[in-house]
Amino acid sequence: MAAVGFEMRALASIVLAEPLRFSVVEMVLLLLLCAASAAMFLWRLWPIASNIWRSKKDADFSFAPVGRRVWVFVWEVLCQAKVIRQRPLPGIAHAFVFWGFLAFALVSLNHLATGVRLGFLQHAGFVGTFYFGFAGIWAVLVAISIAGLFWRRFISRPRWLGEKVSVESGVIAGLIFVLMVSYLAAFFVADDSVAVQLLWWTHTLALLIFLPLIPHTKHLHLVLSPLTVFLKRGEFSQIPKLEGDEDFGLVAGKDLTQIISLQAYSCVECGRCTEHCPASTTGKVLNPKEIVLGVRSYLNTFGPASETPLLNEMREESANTSPDNPVANYLSMEAAFECTTCGACEYQCPVGVEHLPIMVGLRRGAVNTGAWEDRYGTKLFLALEKQGNALGLSALEREKFIAKQEFPIFDGSQEYCLWLGCMGGYDPKGREIIADFARVMRYLGTSFGVLKKEKCTGDPARRLGNDLVFGSLAEAGLKAFEQAQVKKIVAICPHCVRTIATDWREYGIAPEIEHHSEFMARFADKLPKQKGESIVYHDPCYLGRYQDVYEEPRAVVAAAGSLVEAERNHERSFCCGAGGGLAFLGEETGERVSHVRAKELVATGAQTIGTACPFCNTMFRDALGAVGGEQPPQLLDIAQLTARAL
Repeated sequence: MAAVGFEMRALASIVLAEPLRFSVVEMVLLLLLCAASAAMFLWRLWPIASNIWRSKKDADFSFAPVGRRVWVFVWEVLCQAKVIRQRPLPGIAHAFVFWGFLAFALVSLNHLATGVRLGFLQHAGFVGTFYFGFAGIWAVLVAISIAGLFWRRFISRPRWLGEKVSVESGVIAGLIFVLMVSYLAAFFVADDSVAVQLLWWTHTLALLIFLPLIPHTKHLHLVLSPLTVFLKRGEFSQIPKLEGDEDFGLVAGKDLTQIISLQAYSCVECGRCTEHCPASTTGKVLNPKEIVLGVRSYLNTFGPASETPLLNEMREESANTSPDNPVANYLSMEAAFECTTCGACEYQCPVGVEHLPIMVGLRRGAVNTGAWEDRYGTKLFLALEKQGNALGLSALEREKFIAKQEFPIFDGSQEYCLWLGCMGGYDPKGREIIADFARVMRYLGTSFGVLKKEKCTGDPARRLGNDLVFGSLAEAGLKAFEQAQVKKIVAICPHCVRTIATDWREYGIAPEIEHHSEFMARFADKLPKQKGESIVYHDPCYLGRYQDVYEEPRAVVAAAGSLVEAERNHERSFCCGAGGGLAFLGEETGERVSHVRAKELVATGAQTIGTACPFCNTMFRDALGAVGGEQPPQLLDIAQLTARAL
């Protein structure tokens, strides 16, 4: 007991030291340095804040629902949940640095106030002793974390962080380390020693030098990212509505909105978007991080009122070029149209950058002004306009298929309207999926019918930026549902589900729609169970990340066999390469995205690959012929997995 008491007294004697007195000269010097630091910070921040404020207003922005925004702010900013979840080890290091900054807020204020004899935390009191000790624990965690992050960025350097590194970012990391070490050292010196004076001024100078360095480095996210996360658009990958006849998308600087500009300056350059981007990881020109940094560089160079085109703008490398102010040659037409719109970049971003609205906005600007010239794209748009489907086939082909399958025409009396879509109505394999799903619906005794005439939802036109074609298809679809008195829709294509439920809202509210995986999962107890066969399930981007549907298709697969998970699954699933209209454009450079994913699925050793999207099915059907070996796995949609046991 005596030993314990001695240790407690020893710990209590460890108190943060501070200079006993400050001369008038020291106080004047401190005030001048504080004023200079604040002035330099504001002077460097002002052009950035001005660019954001002078950017075009987001016409469709709304604070509602505020409760959701507050929750996202608490979860993603204060709790650092996304930072930790997606990269656990470096994520927890970042979180410790952030939480340490919060813990040090009062310490830093009291530190500067003490220099002018206005300190408000008494070192000898119970509250002061506890709080300074509490901050000391965080100082240890921050020092270790920032050293680890420095090593990662400047020594080990994962390739997605970029080839070049910012010297200023390294200086800031060093200053944070000095702040923590100088604070901790003050616990082990006397109040009346020369050492405490040196430590106090070292800590002060590190703090005052740190502040003005923030605006022109990636550490600007310390100031902007909380605001960026709070002001994110209401839904994942929400494409903003065009305003008026003169709005063609992101053509030039004058079209950049305040949210886009804020997000461009908030980018922390962590490379998470690059690491998970299917285009970037397969050797394409596109790098989503560089697209965001390109917008930032454009704003720094031309400003938000510029008429200079965003795409194809080249700027010569100069003495001012750095990782924080890069050459804008990656804002290219080629890069913009290599995006599969899979959403992996936006899902991964820890600071609230929404890449997809930017990417689609750039495509809009190029397509709606006629700047993009692509023979495959032109063929696709003409097919959508003339034939009403992306495959460019006659509507008679769909009618023949309906007659052959003896599908009833929806007349308002059936419970569900079965939406065929382009793939289900015209593609041979898509038709097989539709036919098997119809068998499942009949087995369950669910009444359904199909529309006599059906046009594409406009998904490829929407993602490629052709608003004229998309708008006409959306209006035609809404009119068809209204005339047929449709109340509920079920579809095999997650792209159709997303487009009808979300993107059509600009033109009206469509009936309730669900994916066939959700429908079958709801009736899982009534469907036959199968055993033995191993099935690896591939998460479609537009079903998983876009609509947060992960467990329903797995429930269907689990009833059809033994579920196997691929290395990348759920929200980390790798794209098949078809999204964003690319199924109709093709890949011209690098390794095929579908081949990369097919290799991952084959590597699991599963006997069957289960899909829940006709586009994924089509992409893997072609890929398996090249990478599946002599006996590739069987490829079946979840509806086919279920129907074979009926």
